[in-house]
Amino acid sequence: MDNDAFTPLEQGAWGGLLGMYGRLARRIEADLQEHSQISHVEFEVLLRLSWTEGHRLRIQDLAEQSVLTQSGVSRMVGRLEQAGLVTRENATEDRRGAYAVLTEKGSEHFRRALRAHIVYVRRNFLEFFSDEELAQMAEFWRRVEQGAAESQDNTE
Repeated sequence: MDNDAFTPLEQGAWGGLLGMYGRLARRIEADLQEHSQISHVEFEVLLRLSWTEGHRLRIQDLAEQSVLTQSGVSRMVGRLEQAGLVTRENATEDRRGAYAVLTEKGSEHFRRALRAHIVYVRRNFLEFFSDEELAQMAEFWRRVEQGAAESQDNTE
């Protein structure tokens, strides 16, 4: 296989992902700012916190799941903390880490943003696919994530 160029099939798949990601990211950012005065990465942090038991995650774990670095997530948590949407708790188990914890105000703000975001995502992304295609897509992302994790494990 030629490693100097993508095949047309690879270019369509990879180039399509890159282009759509960029366009959707810009549109989602604008939509979240318009209705909730929150950035996409702030929304992502609140989303991930809302999905966890106790609505808390180590900042290090948030960084691993995010497009931001650990210091970027830490700064983001600081801004969300100033807005009263999260609090920061020291990790008692190792004293070096910290947790981001969703506050009641943060949970309420997130729920309002989520309702509008779901409408946007359904209208601009999900409605273009059947349930079967969405299940396939979820499986594709799971396989890519699993392969990336295995690749990471092999390099450590």
